[in-house]
Amino acid sequence: MPAAARSVRRRALAAVAALPLLIGALGACGYGSQRDTSAAGSGAGEGKGAQGRKLSAGTVRIGYFPNITHATPLVGEQEGLLQKELGGTKLRSTTFNAGPSEIEALNAGSIDIGWIGPSPAINGYVKSKGKSLRIVSGSASGGVKLVVDPKKISSPDDVKGKRIATPQKGNTQDVAFLHWIAGKGWKVDPQSGKGDVSVVRTDNKVTPDAFKSGSVDGAWVPEPTASKLVSEGGKVLLDESGLWPDGKFVITNVIVSQKFLDAHPDVVEAVLRGSVRTNAWIKANPEKAEASANAALKKLSGKSLPAEIIAPAWKSIEVLDDPLAASLEAEAEHAVRAGLLEKPDLSGIYDLTVLNKVLKAEGRPAVTAAKLGKQ
Repeated sequence: MPAAARSVRRRALAAVAALPLLIGALGACGYGSQRDTSAAGSGAGEGKGAQGRKLSAGTVRIGYFPNITHATPLVGEQEGLLQKELGGTKLRSTTFNAGPSEIEALNAGSIDIGWIGPSPAINGYVKSKGKSLRIVSGSASGGVKLVVDPKKISSPDDVKGKRIATPQKGNTQDVAFLHWIAGKGWKVDPQSGKGDVSVVRTDNKVTPDAFKSGSVDGAWVPEPTASKLVSEGGKVLLDESGLWPDGKFVITNVIVSQKFLDAHPDVVEAVLRGSVRTNAWIKANPEKAEASANAALKKLSGKSLPAEIIAPAWKSIEVLDDPLAASLEAEAEHAVRAGLLEKPDLSGIYDLTVLNKVLKAEGRPAVTAAKLGKQ
């Protein structure tokens, strides 16, 4: 081989060898604490999905909370069930403390699909005049409790005059607590949280320490925060499921950017298929699923939850695919009555077309949007 040709060949081989380093450096850049959970060795967009087709996007970015109420993405990512349906399309994830910040990320284009509570989904839909997102599936019901210091509060009436934490102004638990307060006939300013009860908007990560120190007297929070408070001496004063017909209310939906849904319905279908199959796996393997969720939480926070926290938290939620649309409509009414939302037009907030396609293929019955969207 001539010297010039050998030189060209050496430069080409060096460039190929450097590619993994360049790709790794690029992958380290992104929004928040994203994790690339794609299968090792899969080129973006080069592989095929589980249905044997090449998907239209090389990457899908999802968001969710490190809460047991988000068991579907926790377990689905931990067990590789979401990635399995995506094939060569890379799955990247970001976690959030509460819904409003996740909506901001969706609107900014930092995530494409998110697991989120109903109130921020409603707010995001209304503020964008129905242009930013659609709810495409349910995910979970239950898993929310009012936990109090039994030395200060022994009955619901004792909550008056106390300091009670919620995760964030306008998030699902905040709206639920304000609605409950209104039902007692007490007055609270929804913006400041001041009134007959002091509503203290506090990050879920901080709430257990605030409770332990006595700076808050209780909290209306999702799992596992509720069970953490119980482990610190708190008492469950109220389980929110007891306030709803049949004990069911949507705590977690799956939303998607309207732009992403329009451009990549096949990728959305793959994620929803992974969601449906993850929920089925959780129901069929409750003990394994509980351990899997705890392992996922350890990856996210650096430590797993002790048995006395994870066990009651896990039992208090129900994973499901039905979005429980009627309960979302009721929660919108609660936000209106609380003064956090003007009466919204929710027609079109749901697009369950892809979900019902997946459910039909799985031999499952269709779910309804309760006249609030495409079926």
